[in-house]
Amino acid sequence: MKRNRVSFVCAGVIGLAAIAAGVYSQEKKEAGESHKIVHFGDLKWTPIMKGCDLARVAGDPDADGAPYVLRIRCADGTKIPAHWHPADENLTVLKGTFLVAVGETFDESKLQTMNVGNFIQMPKEMRHFAMNKGETIVQLHGAGPFKVNWVNPSEVQPPDAPAAAKPKS
Repeated sequence: MKRNRVSFVCAGVIGLAAIAAGVYSQEKKEAGESHKIVHFGDLKWTPIMKGCDLARVAGDPDADGAPYVLRIRCADGTKIPAHWHPADENLTVLKGTFLVAVGETFDESKLQTMNVGNFIQMPKEMRHFAMNKGETIVQLHGAGPFKVNWVNPSEVQPPDAPAAAKPKS
């Protein structure tokens, strides 16, 4: 008898949860919200520095406290100089190898390797730098604003900077 009563209570709780979820879902639909599928080919990439592009996946990275999802794609060997962000940075490697370390100056000997599927959370205002092996794509998410503050802005090559001349052999 107790078992039947417990089953009945559990079924009732599940039913109420389903009704509440349906009401919540309906409210979101009425508010114009729906699920969103973003196809990789539809991303709009914008150059942010020599060798790296950024694409907004969802949300508003400029709005204070608003959730966002971004992707950054970098060419093989691209070095990302020391920088920091005003909010926590959450990063997942989607493609390639991302190497990262903390510090105010780029030091290749300190880099730690992150492979596909690895995740890192960098606390707000922590100075860090990175490098990429192979074409690398990382996904960032958090609460805005997303902003990059360079420790030494003169180290950042603009997207349209000419390629470095190769030494003659």
